[in-house]
Amino acid sequence: MAKKEKPKHLGRGLQSLLRPIISESSQISPFANESQNESNFPPDKELDDSLKQLPIDSISPNPYQARTVWNEQELEELTESIKANGIIQPIVVRPAGRGYQLIAGERRFRAAKRASLTSLPALVRQASDEQLHEWSLVENIHRVDLNPIERAKAYRDYLSTFSLTQAEAAERLGEGRSVIANYLRLLDLPQEIKQMLAENQLSMGHARAILALPTDDLRRKLANRAMAGRLSVREVERLVRRYLAGTSQTTVAPRTKSPHILDLEKKLAGQLGTKVSIDTRKNGQRGRIVIEFYSLDEFDGMMERLGLVCEEDV
Repeated sequence: MAKKEKPKHLGRGLQSLLRPIISESSQISPFANESQNESNFPPDKELDDSLKQLPIDSISPNPYQARTVWNEQELEELTESIKANGIIQPIVVRPAGRGYQLIAGERRFRAAKRASLTSLPALVRQASDEQLHEWSLVENIHRVDLNPIERAKAYRDYLSTFSLTQAEAAERLGEGRSVIANYLRLLDLPQEIKQMLAENQLSMGHARAILALPTDDLRRKLANRAMAGRLSVREVERLVRRYLAGTSQTTVAPRTKSPHILDLEKKLAGQLGTKVSIDTRKNGQRGRIVIEFYSLDEFDGMMERLGLVCEEDV
């Protein structure tokens, strides 16, 4: 029996897209001298041909970069590292006009400019606009330090750009569909709460709990309370459950009874001489009849009309 082929997806980042990749053992070799470059493995000609030292002014940023918030401290640390050690891992670019356009490695590119480098190593790849957009999104989606709103926007752009369903995108990215759905829901939050998420003042767990509230006004109030009081995710979930439980008890609207049930109530009330209520369940297949009485004498009279005799009378 033929083995079922697993569905293909984009994997966990750009490594599966931008081949040949630089292995751990070969990261230093492009910059080493000939004596250091000797090994038991033949050199990767495509890698050697695509690795270039490019003027930094010839490189423009990626127009599809999803990241909007850059950690200044981390960027400064990377700048100091580059000043001391240079660029260890090349960036990835594509030819664009008379220069090049970034595909991956914008943090290194920014830090290199801060370090006043005039050139930096780069792998040059041919890529269409569609591939550039897709690769950029894939790289950003799989970065662990993207804030939740940046990641949500990356998913949204990925779906809209390539006209994918959430299930199709999940398969291509190797993600769970529920993961994509949960991030996309964050974009329904008020702008103030999205800013809190972008600045890591609230977590993904806080946001998912707050989304259960019915109005943006309530969501803002709870978000501000959670941020000011440093409430845990569990505490926020508990507050949301308490609110929803309270509203469900006080705002349940009475169900409208059908004309047929109302007619039966009227007939029974006429026969028994008291108020009768019929409540149905399970699409009318189950229910209860409530017959009210206001004195023991009235109760005895209803029992007689129903053809029932109390044991005391026997």
